[in-house]
Amino acid sequence: MALTQEEKQRYNRHISLNEIGESGQEKLKQARVLVIGAGGLGSPVLLYLAAAGIGHIGIIDDDTVSASNLQRQILYDNNHVGLPKAFVAQERLQQLNPFCLVTAYPDRLSRENAHEIIKSYHLVIDATDNLPSRYLIDDTCRELNIPFVYGSIREFEGQISVFNYKGGPRYRDVFDYPDDGQQFTQPSGVLGTLPGIIGSLQANEALKIILELPGILTGKLLTINTLTNTFITFNIKA
Repeated sequence: MALTQEEKQRYNRHISLNEIGESGQEKLKQARVLVIGAGGLGSPVLLYLAAAGIGHIGIIDDDTVSASNLQRQILYDNNHVGLPKAFVAQERLQQLNPFCLVTAYPDRLSRENAHEIIKSYHLVIDATDNLPSRYLIDDTCRELNIPFVYGSIREFEGQISVFNYKGGPRYRDVFDYPDDGQQFTQPSGVLGTLPGIIGSLQANEALKIILELPGILTGKLLTINTLTNTFITFNIKA
């Protein structure tokens, strides 16, 4: 899918990189990426994917914007409080880059819809805030042989990895799910800049996967502590 002259001008700083060029930018234009969650992590992920020229972006989120989101969810402002995140995000991305097709799913990912939605995309980005959804993403992506970029945050710490990439480890290889019905709770506090850091790294991994660049975080788990400025990478295996 060839770039138009307007697109060449817009993406000039990408095209000028030897590792990308016009052919790489065309790969981004042809890519279909689904972002599950349009909150703290999803906000920077979606903004950077749209700015980079991803051709088709899907957004699935069943939540509405609340005032307490605005401390970290940079897609939104006061005028969006009470509105569905998926539709607000869709409008913001289309304003940012009219060359991107953006599909909004104002739903919660479930066993009933996961397969049907995810199968239409080349890559999934997990920007959720709950563990059951992550296991569902992992199971569905493994079934469909689609890689997904994982990110999580709590308080001052975050994690990122790439799962199910070319036979690499899956989420369940690292985080085993207990079968005893245990309920998981999410801490209520998070440093406002932390999802920006982790979400930007998730978008970065997505671009590397699409562009087939080296150094993808498959088989590795990167952990970040923003209080100590500590970055530690753990090797993981299937």
